[in-house]
Amino acid sequence: MQQFHNRRDFLKAMSASTAAAWMANAPRLFADQVKHPAAKADSVILLWMAGGMAAPETFDPKRYQPFEKGTPMSKILSTFPSIPTAVDGIRFCQGLENIASVMDRGTLIRSAIQPDLGSILHSRHQYHWHTGYVPPQTVAAPHIGAWMAKVLGPLNPVMPAFINIGQRLEGVGESEELKAFTTAGFFGSEFGPMNLPYPDQAAASVRPPGGMTPQRFQSRRKMLNQLLEKSPHRDYISDHQQESMLRSLENAHRLLSSKERDAFDITLEKKEIFDEYNTGRFGQGCLLARRLVENGARFVEVTTEYVPFFQWDTHKNGHDVASQMHKEIDRPIARLIKDLEERKLLDRTLVIVASEFSRDAMMEGGPGSKAKDQATVKGDTLESPAHYGLHRHFTQGSSVLLFGGGMKKGHLHGETADERPLVAIKDPVTISDLHATIFTAMGISPKTVYDVEQRPFYATLDGKGVPVSSVFA
Repeated sequence: MQQFHNRRDFLKAMSASTAAAWMANAPRLFADQVKHPAAKADSVILLWMAGGMAAPETFDPKRYQPFEKGTPMSKILSTFPSIPTAVDGIRFCQGLENIASVMDRGTLIRSAIQPDLGSILHSRHQYHWHTGYVPPQTVAAPHIGAWMAKVLGPLNPVMPAFINIGQRLEGVGESEELKAFTTAGFFGSEFGPMNLPYPDQAAASVRPPGGMTPQRFQSRRKMLNQLLEKSPHRDYISDHQQESMLRSLENAHRLLSSKERDAFDITLEKKEIFDEYNTGRFGQGCLLARRLVENGARFVEVTTEYVPFFQWDTHKNGHDVASQMHKEIDRPIARLIKDLEERKLLDRTLVIVASEFSRDAMMEGGPGSKAKDQATVKGDTLESPAHYGLHRHFTQGSSVLLFGGGMKKGHLHGETADERPLVAIKDPVTISDLHATIFTAMGISPKTVYDVEQRPFYATLDGKGVPVSSVFA
């Protein structure tokens, strides 16, 4: 396994793999080698807690320790007291009362685990979670949303099959690394995401520029296609990638002239519903996701956005930041579940709440890890509120919430230790097996395989992902 010790090494490797994908010929499906399961869901909404959401500060509370100067750091497991949920025996952290009230509609996995990749780079672990593959790869691995778009196609031919909400890909930390996995990889541009970093501006993205007549817009589109077909850069990309790009432009044009574009305008929502979602960009993104799924989007990701040392990336002031994140996610996630249920969409929509790894007050990686400690506050005792919280990346016990899409209701899967190290001690779930569970819910075999550059590339690593059958109703 190739090791990365800094951002630059990772960037170079990912740039090389992206270039390889750009030159690749069209992937070929080995259709006769797999049998797809019956689909339990038609759509996925992935609510991505970017930056490392601490399970002991959210959905897996441990022994509560209030702040007191001089307290040994070794005593800090959770900085929030626990609260009951709608399911007896399942408790969340204080501040998540609304999500707790809908726990009877979902399944909670408390035993998700990630490998120690040598150096804990957020973007590297996010690449692994979103694609199922550890970077770098000789070809760019598709995002799980691109797999849905490629294998299943759109639910509504007018709507983009894969939409990514809330993540800026320009002007923020590690933007190039984020671009590496927020793609369709070797599948081609037409299966990549429509990126909407600002939900309140999404409506503008599906309208021609102001003042442009439909005739002028059509003329410009025709001219652009001609320029692309005659581009001198054609020699540097495969026919497959060129044709995929043109099809993606055609798909975008079809959306701009459709009635479904109104789904992108969250200002059309009733004020009382809009206000309940509106905790900021993430909350608005949850509302937008619901509107898009209602209109036939296949896979929608909504992120709290990854920016280094921001939001869930709590390297200092962990308790205060986690408290603020509770306020940002609690109301809109619960409202989303209720809205989907009221609209008879929840049974066929799989909603996932997940993050790249958890956090701990003392341990980086997991037991035995040699990963460098990246916490910005050090010491053996609490000296100020900046020390109070979970500042280190922990990979051996994370939480994942699943609603709808054929999942059991009010179900708990797995368990982590009550005392440090807070590792999964019952029914661990790897990324490959979690992906296999998601694919199975959507009617895709985890063994689905494409021929890419005369080599097999599977939906789950080597086709060995096994769905967690006990979470299905």
